[in-house]
Amino acid sequence: MRKPALISLYMALSRISPPLWALVLGARARNGKEDRARLAEKWGHASQPRPAGPLIWMHGVSVGESVALLTLISRLRAERPDTTILLTTITQASAQALSKRALPDGVIHQYMPVDTPAAVRRFMTHWRPDVTAIAEADLWPRILLAAKARGCPMILLNTHVTPRRYRRRRRAPAANGWLMNLFDEIHVQDSRSYDLFRELGAPMDKLQVTGVLKAASDALPDNPDEREKLDAAMGARPRWLAASTRAVEEPQLFDAHALACERVPDMLMIIAPRQMRDADKTQALAVERFGPAAVARRSVGDAITPQTSVYIADSIGEMGLWYRLAPVAYTGQSLPLPDRVLGGKNPFEAVALDCMIVHGPTVANFREAYDRLHAEGGARLVEDATQMAQTVCDAQSLDFRAPFIAGAHRVQHQNMMPLDKALSSILSILPAPS
Repeated sequence: MRKPALISLYMALSRISPPLWALVLGARARNGKEDRARLAEKWGHASQPRPAGPLIWMHGVSVGESVALLTLISRLRAERPDTTILLTTITQASAQALSKRALPDGVIHQYMPVDTPAAVRRFMTHWRPDVTAIAEADLWPRILLAAKARGCPMILLNTHVTPRRYRRRRRAPAANGWLMNLFDEIHVQDSRSYDLFRELGAPMDKLQVTGVLKAASDALPDNPDEREKLDAAMGARPRWLAASTRAVEEPQLFDAHALACERVPDMLMIIAPRQMRDADKTQALAVERFGPAAVARRSVGDAITPQTSVYIADSIGEMGLWYRLAPVAYTGQSLPLPDRVLGGKNPFEAVALDCMIVHGPTVANFREAYDRLHAEGGARLVEDATQMAQTVCDAQSLDFRAPFIAGAHRVQHQNMMPLDKALSSILSILPAPS
């Protein structure tokens, strides 16, 4: 397949991009957004030796994508203990989140190298992957082409087309189709993504609808000792969780909490911002609405007191705690906004931990998942802060939320296909044991 002009231009620019990458990474390191101790990994210098035997390279850009791969990684290691898994990510937050989880034996985490000739060459020469599996759609042309040139089979896992991604890629369908054609298999989350990938140039014979990989993932990790301390501090107070929130929707969430407190005065709101860097905005909004004495923040060690009305859970790798501590959760990024459309967040982390799901109407990124949940009565749609307040108050009763949790579990039990299919595909192309 002939290389499109846009890809050829990218490859040419990547040859002269190292000075620009050096400036960007240097600035990010100074701002605390890069791990200085591991910055060499971004230039393809491995910080660990390559073990002997087969090696599967798996990549997820940040926290959500990499965490979605962990159950698959555990299954792969159980099936093929002779095989090493190289898990790469891009963000510092992903490395911090993974460091809080016990990665299985035989799994090595490294940062993805920048997409320059020398960095890619060093990375590929050192790790020599036998199979490559990319989660979602983090596609860097030079490194993908280098893997293909080595004869490395490649699978694109758990990918879907968000409205933003569609708008961006439809401007260059030839380049997008060329990148898609590098993969041997493309596993998409839903039928809508299947149709849009075809429209964007992906080859039909490589596309297959397999579902949401995270829906088949193990539950988020627990920290029983810390959870016991937090639970004791919260006492018997009613609680609700706003998970993976964006700053633009938080005024509505605080409106909902204020209304809930009118009905249930000791209601506690746990709010976990999607980006830790936004926690200052979250705190400022909460203090403005409820007063400084009513707001506590995880990252600075604030205690939860009887006066605390809003607890800002601005920590990495602890979402499993918050879902276990709250009976009901707004799963994030789906409330209507006047000038922006958010696409929702994956609901299955809450499902796995028996937390009732509440969401707004804008869930385009996970439409099929939410449609299936509603077909089974497994989630509650709210249109505004008033309905949100009503629902989180009602959900303090087990009798109210039990049918929603049961419906969500019925959907979850149907969701092993993406994990089984990904496992089967990777094992089928992995070199046989020695």
